[in-house]
Amino acid sequence: MTEKKETKTKKTSGVYIETVGRRKTSIARVRFFAKSDGGILINDKKLNEYFPTEELRGIVESPIKTAKMGKCEITVRLSGGGMHSQAEALRHGISRALILFNAELRGELKKARKAPQWSKR
Repeated sequence: MTEKKETKTKKTSGVYIETVGRRKTSIARVRFFAKSDGGILINDKKLNEYFPTEELRGIVESPIKTAKMGKCEITVRLSGGGMHSQAEALRHGISRALILFNAELRGELKKARKAPQWSKR
């Protein structure tokens, strides 16, 4: 006897931008809805539930703050790696989606990256 499981995910309709962000072994599949105000859902959990520390939430929200985006909804499927690697993969995916949404943001988002590794020799 098989039973259907009901999912708690909110079915969001409308046009979205889908991108992939990667970091080491973490993969983030990001769907970006520009004209919605649903926040960030990661594997059917809210951002605060999935990333418990303020540092990890800051990593995820940094491209949104840099781009000064107001209302947007982001749904994500994260897999692989550790928590920090997943946060950085998600940041990569969100940045890619924002660039596809508005190409003028590319310069601002590139400046927001970490500095390259310094080598004495």
